[in-house]
Amino acid sequence: MAKIKVTQVRSAIKRPQDQKRTLAALGLRKIGQVVEHDTTPNILGMISKVKHLVSTEEA
Repeated sequence: MAKIKVTQVRSAIKRPQDQKRTLAALGLRKIGQVVEHDTTPNILGMISKVKHLVSTEEA
């Protein structure tokens, strides 16, 4: 299965609660933190919900 690296690049302060929970579900807590996930429809959907707060790249 393909992997994707997700990096938080913007703060979750003053964001709606659902976006904060999505970042937490992805495993992101701090700016600059990088996590690696399998490329599944669930993960891609979460990334698209917070695409303005994260950056992605193929792993």
